[in-house]
Formats: sequence, C-alpha cells, structure tokens
Amino acid sequence: MTDTTMEGTCRRKCWIAAAVVGLFVALFALGADRGFVAALVLGVLAMVLLSQLFIWVSCAPVPKLTPVTPKPVPAPKPVASPAEASAAPAPTATPAPAAAPQLASAAEKTAEPLVKPSKALAGEAELAGRKGAWRYEGETAEAVAEDAGTRPEALSAPRDGGADNLKEIKGVGPKLEEQLNELGIYHFDQIAGWTAAEVAWMDGNLNGFRGRVSRDDWIGQAKILAAGGETAFSTRVDEGEVY
Repeated sequence: MTDTTMEGTCRRKCWIAAAVVGLFVALFALGADRGFVAALVLGVLAMVLLSQLFIWVSCAPVPKLTPVTPKPVPAPKPVASPAEASAAPAPTATPAPAAAPQLASAAEKTAEPLVKPSKALAGEAELAGRKGAWRYEGETAEAVAEDAGTRPEALSAPRDGGADNLKEIKGVGPKLEEQLNELGIYHFDQIAGWTAAEVAWMDGNLNGFRGRVSRDDWIGQAKILAAGGETAFSTRVDEGEVY
C-alpha cells in the first residue's frame, strides 16, 4: 500500500468520524428547540471543524528518520618501547661560562676599604665599647599617672566618729573603699572638697578603677552625703539592697 492510498484512507475515516459527531450536534440542537436550519448549520460546522482537526492530528505525514553513520575512530599513534626510549642519546650539558671566577674576584676587591687608616682614631675604642649599650626608655604608665594632677590631702586614720560608709557613693564598692582608705580617704567631706587637679590624680591612680571619680560624679554625691542628705543609691545601700 502506497503512502498516497494510506493518506486517502485516513482522511476518509476522519470525515466519517466528523460527520457522525456533526449529526449528534444537529440532533442535540433540534432537541433544544433551535430550529431545523440552525441545527443543520451547527451540525455542518461541527463536521467541518472536527474533520480538519482529526486530519491534522491523525493524517499528518511522519518524517522519515535517516540512520546516523558513526564516524571512524582514528587509530592510536604507536608509542615507543622502553628499550627505544633508553637508546635515545642523552643531551650533552653545555659548560658554564668561565666569567664567574672573574666576577667573584671583582666583588672581593670592591669589598676591601678604599682608604685604610694608618692608626686608630682618638676615642674610637671607647665608642666601640659603648655602642649599643644605651636605649630609650619612655615613662611608664604609672609614672605618667602619678605626675597627672595633685594628690589629695590624706588622713592617717579616721576621725573620732569613725570612717564614713563610702560605699553609699555610687561607683564605690568594697574593694574600692579599701583602696581609698589605704590612700587616706575616709570621709565624705574629703571627697566633696577635691579640686579638679585632685580629681585628675585620683582618676589616674585608682588601680583597676581609673576614671571612676569623674564618670560617676563622686564630688556631687559626696557633697549631698557630707551635708547629711541622702541619695537614691545611698538609701538602697542603707536598706541592704546593694551590699
């Protein structure tokens, strides 16, 4: 059977199938009171459209596939055997130029001093002995801190009434209170009377608490406490909420 005969048979079957569907469409339209003419038009339209769809889907020519012929694989190149590789002549090393000894002798000549002193200069031996013995040592942080400001006046012991509870000042804990007592500071009025230079000295000499005096405003708190007043922090200390 040729391709033309097969295509004609396929088209005829598609038209028959489309005609059957168009007939059902026309009958359905008559049952829906569309009228004979309207039902006929709908049936014919459905038959034509469906026939073209069936032909496009079922009767389209299928392209023939051409077989792909594999390309020939090139033969591997012959590899030389180990015996042949060892028989190959080894390259001869070219001798190095003989200019290297001349360069070395020239360098030795240039390394020698151009002018040799006939005798040692005065002080040369002393200078050689002292060379490298001195080095610069900057001021340590402790020395700089001690030089900053003026140390406040200290007491050798608390007054008769006993030492004030310096922990009522915000920023002064038990360890810092001990350090203040070691520096001769026991009372609020001592701290309240510090000058700017004395504050600077204390800020730089409180080990582990540098800058605490200015940062927590000890002067302002001490003035209130020295006058018999109370602060919010001192009230909490008195009630045992802090220490």
